[in-house]
Amino acid sequence: MKNIIQNINKAFDHRIRLGIMSVLMVNDGADFTELKELLGVTDGNLASHAKALESENYIMIEKQFIGKKPNTKYSATTAGKKAFKEHIEALEKLIQKR
Repeated sequence: MKNIIQNINKAFDHRIRLGIMSVLMVNDGADFTELKELLGVTDGNLASHAKALESENYIMIEKQFIGKKPNTKYSATTAGKKAFKEHIEALEKLIQKR
């Protein structure tokens, strides 16, 4: 049992981070507004949790302007996809042990 929980990644413990990664795993990317609406979170919550994932190199944040409006786009990195898959696999193994 100990080996299974070693692969549970603390970076994905929070529901917002879990939500961000879940969305980015099935999409090439998502912008700030899309993630905010999908997850039902505040600007500050989304920004702080995205920053935490970026500091782990799990997501990439790209800021640009579309016309005169700022746009922030998020995408999962290769390392992030790998870590998230390992996290989900560990959770599945833990559930199956019961």
